[in-house]
Amino acid sequence: MRILLLFGLVAVALADVTRFDGEQVLRLKPIFDEHVTLIKDLAQSIEIDFWSPESAELVTIDIDVDIRVPALYQDMVHTMLLQSNIQHEVLIDDLQAAVEDQADNKASPRTHSYTKYNSWDKVRESDMPYVCINTIPEDTTCLRQACTRSMKPNLKMEIISKTVVRPQALSTYGKDSQMTSLLDQMDVYVLPVFNIDGYDYTHKSNRMWRKTRSRRSGSSCVGADPNRNWNAGWCTIGASSSPCSDTFCGYKPESEIEVKNVADFIRRNKSAIKAYITIHSYSQLLLFPYSYTYDLAAHHSELLKIAQGASAALRRLYGTRYTSGPGAATIYPAAGGSDDWAYDLGVKYSFTFELRDTGRYGFLLPESQIKPTCEETMLAVKYIAAYVQKNLY
Repeated sequence: MRILLLFGLVAVALADVTRFDGEQVLRLKPIFDEHVTLIKDLAQSIEIDFWSPESAELVTIDIDVDIRVPALYQDMVHTMLLQSNIQHEVLIDDLQAAVEDQADNKASPRTHSYTKYNSWDKVRESDMPYVCINTIPEDTTCLRQACTRSMKPNLKMEIISKTVVRPQALSTYGKDSQMTSLLDQMDVYVLPVFNIDGYDYTHKSNRMWRKTRSRRSGSSCVGADPNRNWNAGWCTIGASSSPCSDTFCGYKPESEIEVKNVADFIRRNKSAIKAYITIHSYSQLLLFPYSYTYDLAAHHSELLKIAQGASAALRRLYGTRYTSGPGAATIYPAAGGSDDWAYDLGVKYSFTFELRDTGRYGFLLPESQIKPTCEETMLAVKYIAAYVQKNLY
C-alpha cells in the first residue's frame, strides 16, 4: 500500500528584484451583493492581488476577502471602502517590511535548515530526506524535474522524470512505535517541491509568484496555476482561461510538465496508492473532494470523519484549530485540483491541507512558526495514515 504526499506549499523568501514597499494586505467583509459587485469592479479597474479567495470571480457575501493593494492605490481603495460601508481591516500594513521580518534574526546557515525558508539550491544540495538532487538545470525554466521516494529504509527508489534521489531513512523509524508500524506496512512517497521553477522564482525575482514558469510562443504571459491544471472539472469553475491570470488553468489539462509528470506517476501506480495528501497555505483547513462541484463525494461521511479526527489530533499539540469539509462548500469552488483528480481516479483517501495561519501573516508566515506547524501537521498525517492502514480497500 502506498501514500503519496505532495507538497504544493509556495516557497517564501526575501525577493531580490520585486519589492513591495508601502503595499498593504486588507481583509474585506462583504455582506451585501452590492459589496461583492464593488469588489469585482475594483479588481477590473486596478491591479489587485487576491490572496483569499484566489480571484475576484470567487468573491461572495459573508466570506473574508484578503487582497494585496499596491501603494499607488492605497488612498483610493480606503476611500472607496469607507464610502461603500464595506467592513475591512488591515492585516499587513507594510508588505515589504513583513517580507523582511519573516526571517528570524539568526544568521542564515549556508546549508539547508528545517526551520528556515530554503532556496532551491539549498534544498537540491542538502542531505534532507526525500529531496531531489543532481538535477541539471539549463536555466530557471528548465527545472522541471519532480521526485519521489520511499520513506522506508532499503526500498527501491521510484523516479519521476529525470531526477536522481539520494536514499535516506526516516529518523523515527524503529523509535516511534506507531511510525514504525505504519512504515512496515506501507510506502510513503514524498514530493517536497512540486513547482520547482516557481519555487526558484519566488526566491530570486518575485516573492508573490504562485504559478509555474512555462512559456507559450506568441504570448507574453508566463505559467499556469498548477492546482487548476488537473483533469478534474478542468476550467469549469473557480479558474481562469486568461493566460495572465494567477488562476489560469493552462491551455489544456496537464499542460504543465510538473502536473503531467506527477499524474503519470500516479496513474502507473494507482492500484497501490491508497491515500493522497497535498499541502498548501494558508487558512488552517483540511479539505477533501469535491472542489469542482458542490456535489458530495461518494465517501463524504467517511472522509469528513477522518478529516475531523485528523484536525482534532493536530489541535491537541498547540491548540491550532482547523476547519474540515469538502473544498467547494468549505471555502469556494475551484476546478482542476489534484485532490479531486486523485479521488476520481480511485484514490479514496484524498486530502488537502491549508496550513497556518488564518490571515494575520497569510503567505508570510514567520520562520518561528515552521517547526510547530510541521509538528502539529505530522500528527494529522499520522492519523490519516493509521486510518488507511486499518481500512484498506
